Amino acid sequence: MGEKTWLPFPVLLLAALPPALLPGAAGFTHSLDSDFTFTLPAGRRECFFQPMPLKASLEIEYQVLDGAGLDIDFHLSSPEGRTLVFEQRKSDGVHTVETEVGDYMFCFDNTFSTISEKVIFFELILDNMGEQAQEQEDWKKYITGTDMLDMKLEDILESINSIKSRLSKSGHIQTLLRAFEARDRNIQESNYDRVNFWSMVNLVVMVVVSAIQVYMLKSLFEDKRKSRT
Repeated sequence: MGEKTWLPFPVLLLAALPPALLPGAAGFTHSLDSDFTFTLPAGRRECFFQPMPLKASLEIEYQVLDGAGLDIDFHLSSPEGRTLVFEQRKSDGVHTVETEVGDYMFCFDNTFSTISEKVIFFELILDNMGEQAQEQEDWKKYITGTDMLDMKLEDILESINSIKSRLSKSGHIQTLLRAFEARDRNIQESNYDRVNFWSMVNLVVMVVVSAIQVYMLKSLFEDKRKSRT
């Protein structure tokens, strides 16, 4: 039946950092991005869980990269078990929700298929995962002499956050392009195999039809009269 997987993703990475590095790591982290690709066998259902805080943003984008029909059923539910999104036989989708405290569950369902497994790519973008004010205040004790440069700490943070946001967006676009490329390559390879198969079938049919035509033409010119002596 279905499988369930917990996805802490980069939140565990921050928890594993030394305390001395946490102010810098948390001070400039406004969103967390993670992507995952897996194979879902025929007749199976795979579920994932993502812990979320209050009033954060959870964005899920998925694509079916390979498999007959390039379709999958998708289900997203809240911590209370309320259905937020339910899609059937979709090849891709993007959904964003404002979260409550708890574990959000999203599932990919391939139970409608009996013989074809699916290769599925999905990406999570987690925004507003925590308050940044205290971490930004902690940075002020590491920076001195800003008055001499006529530059405020807020300007530095704004510039760094802007660069980080643009880099994150660029990485997100590149990840999607790689996913599109993988899906297009799988479609092309599948079409290539189909073209080769039906070309061989047509070749065999043409050879058989040509042999039949030659035999029938040859039989028209044969003298079937028996000579008497």
